Amino acid sequence: MKTMLDTISGFYGAVRLDLSEPRADANLAEHRPGLFDLLSAWEERARFRHELAIMARETPHLIGDIGLTMDLVRDELAKPLWRR
Repeated sequence: MKTMLDTISGFYGAVRLDLSEPRADANLAEHRPGLFDLLSAWEERARFRHELAIMARETPHLIGDIGLTMDLVRDELAKPLWRR
């Protein structure tokens, strides 16, 4: 039961962090983070990780050109979409 609670609290901690940090292009006085911002951030992470997986599978020799190692790629791909 402890791991489940750790996982759930980690999930809610990630949600809280995402909602508390405004987008870089947003006017701080006008921007109030919400569900749309959270879902957009998650979609962006999922898309990035999907593209990274395709690159690692189809052109692994280019991974080094972008400054990554295959170990870093595997670590990034193992993350759930709510983790940075």
